Order: sequence, then C-alpha cells, then structure tokens
Amino acid sequence: MVFRRLSRWAVALPVALALGLSGCGSGEPATSAASARSAGAGGAKEVTVFAAASLTGTFTELGKTFEAAHPGTTVRFNFGSSATLAQQLTQGAPADVFAAASPATMKTVTDASLANAPTTFARNKLQIAVPAGNPAKVDELQDLADPKVKVALCADQVPCGAAAVKALGAAGLKVTPVTLEQDVKATLTKVELGEIDAALVYETDVIASAGKVRGIAFPEADKAINDYPIATLTKAPAGDLAKQFFDLVLSQQGEDVLTKAGFEAP
Repeated sequence: MVFRRLSRWAVALPVALALGLSGCGSGEPATSAASARSAGAGGAKEVTVFAAASLTGTFTELGKTFEAAHPGTTVRFNFGSSATLAQQLTQGAPADVFAAASPATMKTVTDASLANAPTTFARNKLQIAVPAGNPAKVDELQDLADPKVKVALCADQVPCGAAAVKALGAAGLKVTPVTLEQDVKATLTKVELGEIDAALVYETDVIASAGKVRGIAFPEADKAINDYPIATLTKAPAGDLAKQFFDLVLSQQGEDVLTKAGFEAP
C-alpha cells in the first residue's frame, strides 16, 4: 500500500503529519478532494475513508474489492488513532466515511453533526501480546503489574487505551507502562521489535502479525470489548460512493473479511 499525506491539512492539523492517505492500486500523488472529484463523466473518482488503525488489513482488502467493482474509482484511506481521526474531521478534513474503534470517538463526530447515524459493524477485544520467545515469561494479566516487566499500552484517549484501562480496572491491577502509544499498530510494533516485554493490543492485531508476536487471552478482556461503528459523513464529497462503501462493509462479504481477521460480529 502507498501512503500519502493529507497535505491540504498539514498546517491546520499538525497531528496529521504523522498519518497518511493511502490509495489502493494507485501510485500517483494524492490530489485535493475538490479537484479529484471535479472530473466530468468518465473521469477518475475517489472515496476517502478515515478508519481506525486496527482496520488497516481488512479495509485495505475491502478497498481493493470496491475498486474492482467500481472501475475508475480509487479508495483512499487515512488509518490512525480513532481519536486523532475524529479530531481531524471536526477541524474540517474532507472525507466520505468514518469507521471508528469505539462509539465514544464516533460520538465526537456525530455530536458535531458531521456524520449520519452510525452502525456497529464489528467488535474486538484485547489480548496480551508478547515477543515470539516471550523472554519475560508473561503468562497472565497479573504479570504486567510486575515492575520488572516492560509494558506498552495505547494512550488512554484512544480506544485501545480506554479498553486497556477498563480491563486492568476489572482485574484490580495497576500497571505502569514504559511507553504510551498513539494507536494500536504503534503499540504492536514495540512488541514486534522486542523493545518491550508485553502490550495490550487487539486480538485482530495479534493475528495480523503472522507469528511475529504471541497472543495471550485473559478473562478480563470480555469486560472491555470495543464496538466498531461506521458512518457516512454529512458533507461527504462523494456521497453515493460513500454509501456504497458503507454497504460493502455491512454486507456478508464485508463480515466474512472481518471475521477471518478475528473480529467478532456485532
């Protein structure tokens, strides 16, 4: 996948410098939303989807499916922390669809009257991720409270961090992480590189690591399951395409892709 920056918003939204827009099947630089959609009949069309980092694999696959069914259309993604994406949208970033990793981050956008009624399309829960060799010998959630174990968590304001707070609270544990990351992919990378001993990430991210990390299930994860809502945006420049991508995610085909990746049906 080729990642592109939201250059139009680089000044207004400094946080967007850490993120990129990616287009499935396109190697050309991203154009502005207005110019890309101003082409006449038969011209190139695009739909821009803001989606939680944990949806990177599944939505990339669905984007390719959508493009195949809509010749001449490009699906451009902005993957990142749901909280960051919601902030970008409320500050005016152009997009057609928003898929968040929690109802709370979606509410930020709906409260600003920027999104139509959202629909929950998937659920996800946490696992403990450890390096393949598990050098710290982590076996259960309680082990993360050991000060000798280097732990990475998502920041509290992002969905994976909020879920971790809830799960640790349910277990009555106090964990002091050595790092707080801005999305689940960054947190998982710390484990893959062996920079930390354990992290709380989504089960789907453990599966997507393809053996680079080992996942450990724990019972308190059932008390911190995240619902994933999706909505078309009220000012979507490509409203028809937005609705069609929304429908694809909610279709049986979309559910099959998500389930295969480890997401639970809502």
